[in-house]
Amino acid sequence: MNALKSKMNGSASLKEILSNHAIHVVLIALLLVVIIIEPSFLSLTNFTNILSQSATRIIIALAAGMVLIIRGVDLSAGRMIGLAAVISASLLQAPDYAFRMYPNLPELPIIVPILLVMAICGILGAITGVAVAVFKVPSFIASLSMMLILYGMSSVYFDRPPYGAQPIGGLTGEFTRMATGSFNIFGFKLPYLIVFAAVVCVVIWVLWNKTKFGKYMYAVGGNPEAAKVSGVNVMRMEILVFAIAGLMYAFAAVLEVARIGSASNITGNGYEMDAIAACVVGGVSLYGGIGRVGGIVIGVLIFTVINYGLAFIGVNMYFQYIIKGLIILLAVIIDMRKYAKRR
Repeated sequence: MNALKSKMNGSASLKEILSNHAIHVVLIALLLVVIIIEPSFLSLTNFTNILSQSATRIIIALAAGMVLIIRGVDLSAGRMIGLAAVISASLLQAPDYAFRMYPNLPELPIIVPILLVMAICGILGAITGVAVAVFKVPSFIASLSMMLILYGMSSVYFDRPPYGAQPIGGLTGEFTRMATGSFNIFGFKLPYLIVFAAVVCVVIWVLWNKTKFGKYMYAVGGNPEAAKVSGVNVMRMEILVFAIAGLMYAFAAVLEVARIGSASNITGNGYEMDAIAACVVGGVSLYGGIGRVGGIVIGVLIFTVINYGLAFIGVNMYFQYIIKGLIILLAVIIDMRKYAKRR
């Protein structure tokens, strides 16, 4: 009888595990299909390319994940990246480039435009945070409004005479090397982009797990009222989270511009959806209070591998959108079921 009961408990446990990780099972199965169709997908070059493509997305997803953890959502991420991209690119064009936005501007140290766009996006993020924390505007509406404002700002800045709405290119070699360069370690080339992403991951992990900020962030996301009673300044935390997210979006934008080699007002378009999707797949709850750095990183890598793999075997772009949408829907359904069980 005990053996039967143990077996039944084991089956229930296995069923629960499969239910909680159904999205990962589906994604692994999809990846196996890609490998079976095209075994050459498993190569060191492809692995490095996937990590490089994931680098900026990881930084963006970590920023979006912070907002999700405090029960918010930030739809302005992509447009904030676009604004930071056009500003930083316009200030980092080579002096001899014929179509410089600022012909008489001396060549600036790279750190100056980086700090400038981080300051701008940090302030804009804080403004969204104020709308949410002080004026109690739902984060969906506040960030949607900011998304439209940012797109307008970046478009006005981008579409300036005398050249009009032309992609901002001609970036300095030193700047583009931030993304295209690599360390040579025992014959293996480790791209700078991966190093930047790794450093950001470590800093955010420490911030979330070893500081009062992280403790308060999870407390606010888990139960804002209980956190307030416990002495946490919920209003300040919400503003601070949105501001830090803005800083991270700006830094990711700079790296993305260096990687692509140009910028326009549509740079970053839709990145917020990919970031939120990667967070949910990586275990961040839409109901707040739950989320880990490792899970978010895995979520981004999963999506990058799937996108890269489907493109590698020649799947039509439109079908890729359908598959991605189904993955997001499944991830949200699983998250909602977990939340219902906790209640």
